[in-house]
Amino acid sequence: MSESKAMIVGASGATLTSEEIAFYREQRPWGFILFARNIVDAEQVRELVAAMRDCAGSPNAPVFIDQEGGRVQRLRPPLAPNYPAGAALGALYQRDPNAGLRSAWLVSRLHAFDLRKLGITADCLPVLDVPVEGAHDVIGDRAYGKEPGIVAVMGRAAMEGLKAGGVLPVIKHIPGHGRAFADSHFNLPVVDATLDELRTHDFPPFRALSDAPMAMTAHVVYTAIDPDHPVTTSPRAVNEIIRGELEFDGLLMSDDVSMKALSGDFEERTRGIFEAGCDVVLHCNGLMDEMKAVATQTPVLSGEALRRATAALQGLNVIDTAVEEEVRAEFAALYEAVA
Repeated sequence: MSESKAMIVGASGATLTSEEIAFYREQRPWGFILFARNIVDAEQVRELVAAMRDCAGSPNAPVFIDQEGGRVQRLRPPLAPNYPAGAALGALYQRDPNAGLRSAWLVSRLHAFDLRKLGITADCLPVLDVPVEGAHDVIGDRAYGKEPGIVAVMGRAAMEGLKAGGVLPVIKHIPGHGRAFADSHFNLPVVDATLDELRTHDFPPFRALSDAPMAMTAHVVYTAIDPDHPVTTSPRAVNEIIRGELEFDGLLMSDDVSMKALSGDFEERTRGIFEAGCDVVLHCNGLMDEMKAVATQTPVLSGEALRRATAALQGLNVIDTAVEEEVRAEFAALYEAVA
């Protein structure tokens, strides 16, 4: 563990190339992330995940995925059912709060069943962003609602469902992407809301889930916090807001370093991420030249970052006794009854 580099990286396809194997063995990334391009069938995914961990020299290296439900769901039938988006679960809450909260927990517990069968141990969920009217739909129906209180309690239920199944949750996109009027995959969103507005609307779900083991940053400029840098590369946003005001002490990972919201080459971006105070850099697209550039500026996990990474992994060993068929039946009955 102490030899791991502070990065989470992807792969280009369904099996590892010889270049990827050599790179992983040399760099020993702390974790990996899967996308649809990496997924063919169950046995192939299990073999890919095992190969990644073998190269990293770590049998517990976390393997991440975006498995939210709705339009952001990397595992599809027959590997996993199509699950409802966060907004659909939030709509249940509006009609019946108890049913909404239970459904959020059940869906996350089902994600955990689906993921653990394949060796995947971390899910970039729950989405704690609170959209505002007119914001870009990059968040949209991924959010549980437009009220911070609803997002907070639904996010808590979703987080606890993943943890119950031995899957590590990642709250995102701290301290909030819901006001963004641009998609940070392609452009840098700039939010001019006052700090009071952010504290009232955007921050509360993240403050409520500050005990989460991991969080992913927002590639968003908040002019009231730091007009010159997006959160991901802003020391003030990380130290004063995320670590200070929101009291988040879990592992802080960047959103994808290859997204167009960030400027500079990959060496500059990576340096900025660590200089801001992030613990781990995330690179998703599997492009080797980019990964090599990121690796040149990525430190070995140590100090507080290593402590947080080690603490996060403790959750892999705590799994409840829920029975998958019973959880599926309860969710189906509940969702059909209230939807």
